[in-house]
Amino acid sequence: MGALLTCFAVALIATLWIARLSRDSNNAAHDSDLTGPQKIHASPVPRIGGVAVVCGLIAAAVATGFEDRSKAVPMWLLLACATPCFAAGLVEDFTKAVSARRRLASTALSAIIAVAVLQSTITYTSIPGLDWVVAMPLGAAVVTAFVVTGVASAINIIDGLNGLSSMCAALVLAGVAYVAMQVGDMTVAWLALAGICALFGFFVLNYPGGRVFLGDGGAYVVGFYVAEVGILLLHRNPQVSPLCPLLLCIYPVFETVFSMYRRRVLRARSPGLPDGIHLHSLIYRRLMRWSAGAVEGKRLTRRNSMTSPYLWLLCMLAVLPAMLFWDNTALLGTLIVVFGFAYTLLYWRIVRFRSPRWLRAPARARRPVGEVPGQG
Repeated sequence: MGALLTCFAVALIATLWIARLSRDSNNAAHDSDLTGPQKIHASPVPRIGGVAVVCGLIAAAVATGFEDRSKAVPMWLLLACATPCFAAGLVEDFTKAVSARRRLASTALSAIIAVAVLQSTITYTSIPGLDWVVAMPLGAAVVTAFVVTGVASAINIIDGLNGLSSMCAALVLAGVAYVAMQVGDMTVAWLALAGICALFGFFVLNYPGGRVFLGDGGAYVVGFYVAEVGILLLHRNPQVSPLCPLLLCIYPVFETVFSMYRRRVLRARSPGLPDGIHLHSLIYRRLMRWSAGAVEGKRLTRRNSMTSPYLWLLCMLAVLPAMLFWDNTALLGTLIVVFGFAYTLLYWRIVRFRSPRWLRAPARARRPVGEVPGQG
């Protein structure tokens, strides 16, 4: 418990320090692009919150090492493996010069290193044909690298609102921790809980005010961490269904797959080009019907913070059944299909302005600049 509290405290302190960078809006670490298709913040914000998360995890490893060195080793190895993907994302946060392809390649490299160092390999999937591939060491390594890279990219894709990706990652890790405790794997449970504490230390300043962003470095390292902890759960506990981690992560994973299909097939564009019609962007623009008030920045922040809980709920609708039915492959597979159908239907209705009325936030009347509430 002491190590987890230390993890949270260090992540929080580091986040507070990073937030002080907001005093200098010209800092290279700021997200100063307010016009991009996915940009919905009103002023430059530090985008190196991933540094705080990593600091929290390092603090957890150090604190645990004083009590039991062997328990801290997996965390140190996991952080060492994450170095390439974190470094590539962090350089992008400062320079805006690292392409998405290079960031993905760095994440794949981290995954391959983890296969060699931690033996965190996917060796069974319950998917016909794919099990034959992962039965071979090379095939297992390739599939594992693909899965880890995909999850890291998925966390990066949903990192578009205050508190969205960090809370979703924490929910997934909570599911992993619960299942790990059910099977008696306290090492994986501790890794998951440490990740949650580090994310919450960052979350305090990320939501609702959006004073710090995860950035690419943070999103990729968090995605890598979530994927690796899930794979370790499977590798160490064969009784856990291989579809359990997939259902836990199904919201960001399906968002990524759906976005690739939408861009390539429906719009004939490169899947790597950003756009502003992700599900979270549509909910922000079409369900959060807040009219402009006296202070534009406050209005944007309020709309932003009100949108994230919609997606947290969507994420929880997958996490909870994955926790309850972690060893039932048939049911988990059915739930994955149901989620995909429900997501597509929700997206279709919102994009065509047919969203259910109960989902829409009530519109607020515009108040002229300078008007005092209660005075006519």
